[in-house]
Amino acid sequence: MKIEANSPPAIQLPVDRGAKQVSNNGLAGTEGATEDRTTFHTDSTSVQALTSQAMNSPEVRQDKVDSLRQAVSSGTYQVDATKTAEAMIESDAV
Repeated sequence: MKIEANSPPAIQLPVDRGAKQVSNNGLAGTEGATEDRTTFHTDSTSVQALTSQAMNSPEVRQDKVDSLRQAVSSGTYQVDATKTAEAMIESDAV
């Protein structure tokens, strides 16, 4: 999920609370239908595989956290401005 930094918060977006007309595509008995419909289909094998992968992953990579904490504390942590800029441009392009 991508979060746009320049988008207004959801509470500021206009909300249309009125019912929408659903196209009947020529089907009899559906004239005047005023409800939206959505159907979700999931591939249970994919969902189970992703769930299993997530549950087997460590919640925190403690060794990485400790290494970064030590580098910041000792003043040896260096930020590469070029890599930071490239990452910012790349994330905006997606």
